[in-house]
Amino acid sequence: MKAIILTDQNEDKLDFVTLPKPSPATGEVLIKIKAAALNHRDQWCREGLYPSIKYGTVLGSDGAGVVEELGDAVSEKLLGQEVLINPNIGWGELPNVQHKDFKILGMPDHGTLAEYIVVKADRVHLKPSHLSFEEAAALPLGGLTAYHACFYHAQIKAGEKVLITGVGGGVAQFAMQFAVAAGAEVYVTSGAVDKISQAKTFGALEGFNYKESEWQKAALKTTGGFDKIIDSAGGKMLNTLLDIVKPGGKIIFYGATLGNVEQLNLRKIFWNQITLQGSTMGSDQDFEDMIAFVSKHKIHPMISSLRPLAQALEAFEEMKAGKQTGKLVLCP
Repeated sequence: MKAIILTDQNEDKLDFVTLPKPSPATGEVLIKIKAAALNHRDQWCREGLYPSIKYGTVLGSDGAGVVEELGDAVSEKLLGQEVLINPNIGWGELPNVQHKDFKILGMPDHGTLAEYIVVKADRVHLKPSHLSFEEAAALPLGGLTAYHACFYHAQIKAGEKVLITGVGGGVAQFAMQFAVAAGAEVYVTSGAVDKISQAKTFGALEGFNYKESEWQKAALKTTGGFDKIIDSAGGKMLNTLLDIVKPGGKIIFYGATLGNVEQLNLRKIFWNQITLQGSTMGSDQDFEDMIAFVSKHKIHPMISSLRPLAQALEAFEEMKAGKQTGKLVLCP
């Protein structure tokens, strides 16, 4: 089978190779991948910035396809089903935090950037009928991360003012769409005017260009402040977010692309009784609830580009440059 692996044998750190077609063991299924999608995690693996790097591993956490073969002790009802894959491996029993042995599909275990993949049968879920394979492939990791942040931690409700930062990214676009579907008044930030414009077509009321000086003043004037903020940047931007979240509000952050905060304004946090909450991925129950939510509200992921698997390097380079709005999808 054709696959994209992480390698240390060339400058690009990626190789398009032929590997043996895997066979499912007891409790596993073989899925013929119809579409797979990139996440920033894949690029971080490529840059050597992710733990447990293992060269020769097939990258990719997001995928959708058809169950082609069953291992022993797997229900025959799964054979031939159109499915998407839960990339969680070993989240554990606690809904609020992952087990110490938790890992994500695609490193160090083989992932979805291949013609076939073997996973445990309990990792597959029926594809929502309103989604194409390409759309379904875009959903798993980003959708799960956004759902856990928006509804487990932030508990977004109808009528609340919600800010989603960095709306061009995969998780951010899901957070925006989920919050809109929940009935919130949703606003976004981006450094690109076209990304803000596209966000408005998906239900955002307004957007603010964080490259503009004192953009937060415009946000405050427009909204009066936010009840909930979903952020992935961190760094010095976090203190800016403290200026625009309402007293008693919540800032949920699932990333730190701008690094750590050097001088966090603790006084503002305790005096205004603001909650800062870290979030990553989500439980298996969150994944089931996320799929049900997407199906109920007929949410369609934003797809930035579709490419054949052989053009994976171009997709990785687009992600590295931050040019995408939505998900980058590859089809074997």
